[in-house]
Amino acid sequence: MGRRPVLSAAAVALLLAGCTHSGHGNDRATPKGTASASASPSASSRPYTLAEAVAPKTRAEAVAFLRGLTVQPDYFGTGYRRRDPYELGPTSWAVLGADCLWRRQALPSTVLASLTRSFVRPGSGGSGAVYVSLTVTVHTSTRQARRDMASSLEEPLRCPQERLNATDTVQDMTSRGDPFGELRNATTDDDLTEFGQYVVAGDAKPRRFDWYKHRLGPVTVAATVRHAAGESEQEQSTLTQDALAGVGYVTANVDRYGRDRASATSSATPSATPSAAPSTVPSASPSTEVKGAGDE
Repeated sequence: MGRRPVLSAAAVALLLAGCTHSGHGNDRATPKGTASASASPSASSRPYTLAEAVAPKTRAEAVAFLRGLTVQPDYFGTGYRRRDPYELGPTSWAVLGADCLWRRQALPSTVLASLTRSFVRPGSGGSGAVYVSLTVTVHTSTRQARRDMASSLEEPLRCPQERLNATDTVQDMTSRGDPFGELRNATTDDDLTEFGQYVVAGDAKPRRFDWYKHRLGPVTVAATVRHAAGESEQEQSTLTQDALAGVGYVTANVDRYGRDRASATSSATPSATPSAAPSTVPSASPSTEVKGAGDE
């Protein structure tokens, strides 16, 4: 298994600051975290991003990019493993219908590819299982990615109760969106955060539900966390912190891909062709040195 990319203390702190929430009862969380320092974006530098000039241009390139993107179970904390089925996509994604039910549909013409990876931390010590999903979507342009972010922000307003399937519902969602440089967000071009309740038919008590979505140029990275029954407030905060840090590792990998592509393009000789640039995301090792569209 590869190693995690290194996030700066500033980047992690700014990511985790987005978890501060004044929502519904026990949904409130204000976790804190640190990480070892590196040359990662900070409030005074640039955000993690992916320039359109070096982003995938065709469906084949987008699929290769998604398949090569490093996403490890331990990005989201200890004890996670791949869930079965592990992957959904890359030619379909989830759409919230007019009836507020999430369904998988074929990709629209504005999306090149979308891939969801799912993980589970089995229950132990009286707590149930925790489920995390990570969806990376490649849009045809930054403009289309921005439209997708705007649509996601409006979904809780359109559907106060979102049905994941016949038995599971998400409700009481509180949303917030921030572009780079405004208040709490200083790691990607844009981000969205939602907190609410995850209700399973037959269960007396709702569980916490977290959702994050970040935009890097024409690419979006979304993650959901379905918390376990029986968690303490401290356990909820820790899970939220770890999951958001995991999203940070993935966005760092996307950013690294873009910078390596740009570097390869700028240093190419006149006889070189665009195909000489890397076609997949580099390893996450220090030596070479992510609900939403598809994760329901």
